[in-house]
Amino acid sequence: MSDDARSQSPEPTLDVGPPQHEAAGVAGVVHAMADVVEEPGLGRGLKALRLVNQHRGFDCPGCAWPEPGKPHLAEFCENGAKAVAEEATRRRADAAFFAEHSIDELATWTDHRLGKSGRLTEPMLRDTDADHYRPVSWGEALDLVAGELRALRDAGEPDRAAFYTSGRTSNEAAFLYQLLSRRLGTNNLPDCSNMCHESSGSALTETLGIGKGSVSLADITDHADLIVVVGQNPGTNHPRMLTALEAAKDRGARIVAINPLPEAGLQTFRNPQRVRGVVGRGTRLADRFLQVRLAGDLALFQAVNRLLVERDDDARAAGRAPVLDHDFIARYTDGFDEAAAAWQALSWSDVDAATGLDRSDIEGFVDDVVAARNVVVCWAMGLTQHKQAVATIREVVSFLLLRGNVGRPGAGACPVRGHSNVQGDRTMGIWERPPAAFLDALGAEFGFDPPREPGHDTVDTIRALADGRIDVFMAMGGNFAAATPDSALTEGALRRVPLTVHVSTKLNRSHVVPGHRSLILPCLGRTERDDGDRRHVRGPGDDGDRGRGAAPGTVARFVTVEDSMSVVHSSRGTLRPASDLLRSEPAIIADLARRVLGPEDPTPWEEFADDYARIRESISRVVPGFEDFERRVAEPGGFVLPHPPRDTREFPTATGKARFTVNPLDVVRVPEGRLLLQTVRSHDQFNTTIYGTDDRYRGVRGGRRVVFVSPDDLEELGIADGETVDLVSEWPGRAGRSDGPRRRDETGATAEPSRGTGIQQRRAAGFRVVAFPTAKGCAAAYYPETNVLVPLDHTAETSNTPASKSLVIRLERPDDGAGPR
Repeated sequence: MSDDARSQSPEPTLDVGPPQHEAAGVAGVVHAMADVVEEPGLGRGLKALRLVNQHRGFDCPGCAWPEPGKPHLAEFCENGAKAVAEEATRRRADAAFFAEHSIDELATWTDHRLGKSGRLTEPMLRDTDADHYRPVSWGEALDLVAGELRALRDAGEPDRAAFYTSGRTSNEAAFLYQLLSRRLGTNNLPDCSNMCHESSGSALTETLGIGKGSVSLADITDHADLIVVVGQNPGTNHPRMLTALEAAKDRGARIVAINPLPEAGLQTFRNPQRVRGVVGRGTRLADRFLQVRLAGDLALFQAVNRLLVERDDDARAAGRAPVLDHDFIARYTDGFDEAAAAWQALSWSDVDAATGLDRSDIEGFVDDVVAARNVVVCWAMGLTQHKQAVATIREVVSFLLLRGNVGRPGAGACPVRGHSNVQGDRTMGIWERPPAAFLDALGAEFGFDPPREPGHDTVDTIRALADGRIDVFMAMGGNFAAATPDSALTEGALRRVPLTVHVSTKLNRSHVVPGHRSLILPCLGRTERDDGDRRHVRGPGDDGDRGRGAAPGTVARFVTVEDSMSVVHSSRGTLRPASDLLRSEPAIIADLARRVLGPEDPTPWEEFADDYARIRESISRVVPGFEDFERRVAEPGGFVLPHPPRDTREFPTATGKARFTVNPLDVVRVPEGRLLLQTVRSHDQFNTTIYGTDDRYRGVRGGRRVVFVSPDDLEELGIADGETVDLVSEWPGRAGRSDGPRRRDETGATAEPSRGTGIQQRRAAGFRVVAFPTAKGCAAAYYPETNVLVPLDHTAETSNTPASKSLVIRLERPDDGAGPR
């Protein structure tokens, strides 16, 4: 890259080099420990790290990848260490911080700088339209929220409240949160699942009867012959998964990677806990890489399914062993004939256009499938955030059913969840469309009739906020403003809400996009000891980091979580809390509920706040699979929830069988001179938490405003590597629905009205072009910086998940005449 190109970069510190072809290794250890030393300090940091993902330790605040039966002494990855360091940091965003910095000033800070401000220490209130937060007592804060919620209940308008949840929330907190919402009278329970794996749940529920994955960790490490990793980057988003893939490779399994971007972790894994990962060459993971175009996965799996049926026909005609598992298909499935007819009618020209793959590449993948008895398919948001995401995952299920790859060791569906308890939150009832059986059990346990009308999911919540139909917006964790699509619209909608409430550990974008009144309620983090309101009297030998010890004869409380593979286990922090004014999430919810519902409500909120075992007792009577909860979760490793398709090949679908489906293919046609953009994470972030400004696997250091484009596309577009461009998304949606007034924020993001063409435009300004070996016609850029480009109405069919992985964009030089607006 020339010096001139670097000087034109929108971020002065940005430097771009070649991408890496290997992940982890000693470099990962060094980077992780640098964050630990900088944030909590070596002593406090190591004390926490030795208990990450250990029995009687705490669950990593990062991803939901499961722990092995016998965890390693260091059962965490680089990003897990960064997550712990961020939470255990010595920095504080206290009352003095908020007195010094106005909301208007904080709104100009980057997400990285906001996150590095430190831990929140006491409740903070923004008075009506004030420009500073001020400290308030817990009583004043909760009374304010309770008063507003009571007023909605008394007016018969509980649906004017919305209760958002992130995947960090524990099972106990999630259960109480949904109970509060439903006791108030609303199912408005949007959550982060709506934006990530809702498509998985929709497709799996329809085809297998349960919206969760059907495999265990042992299926991958010990039994699978072929592991297909599609639409996922485990090296960055689920690094501990690489260890499982390495174990499978050592056993002789093959791995196929399907992705528009080559990902370092799926090329070579240098395991820092093995000699060959430190001084050797590491482990080559992917045996085959299919560089599919964005939104081309549906066509790919349809083509594979067609070829499998054709090969079976040929084999049977020649008197050879069949390719398909006909006994499984006949006994356990329905819809095969209709699906097979649809595959036969598939147009190969459509497959070519959608996937960008040679026919020989697809045939080679089919060879791998036929040679493997047991196949696991793993996927993440690369599949779930497209318009046809649900159809694609239905097609993946059909692929598994063809050869009986459900309900036996080493085979099945593996949606890999992101946040640490996002799956558990849904199990606990955090859902805007709960099943009747759950509501019946909840009502029987607590003596009330829960609301039955569906509530708002995340996208519909934004619509309700924008339309003035929400008066109280409460978020239990997460970073709603940064995580959601259509940033200009969403931020404007949040600012119009009469009251916003955020239960958080650290400062984030949502706090500086406040409602007319706004509360920040600081809570304990996953790493911190939870002794309720008891105060610790320090004694001899106390090193100051043990936290508030329990009163004599008592034990610090623990919570539980559910990982991606339906394993429920305990989590208990060990560090001294960042402030004596922090409260646990269950205690905050219980205290708020008591104030909202009053003494006439028979729910034992005070007992729930004091003793989480009482919450688990109620869970055991409401949620199937949690019987004898307290005893079973005390066992090392916890317990596995039942999964009928996996356990007994029983399929609780509408027909009682696993279902083949017919999924019409809608090829995404990108106009000439345009690209298809996907939003992605850098290696230095987890969801909307930005740990740093490097993405060393992709060769980016010191900045985030980059767009990765194929060199061939750059040549055709006449744009040079290193140029600065604006990203402009184009969407033929309902004109005016999501545009609103033209607005430019401090990052150069705008939403622009259509100019009579019927095409909506959104702009993110000032991105450095990076020539990168992505699939032709495709591009990638980091979120949340590019969430402004995602139209609110551009969602997946059925699941309503934002389609952030398939945005039609153009690259526009700032001096092309249109310019940033």
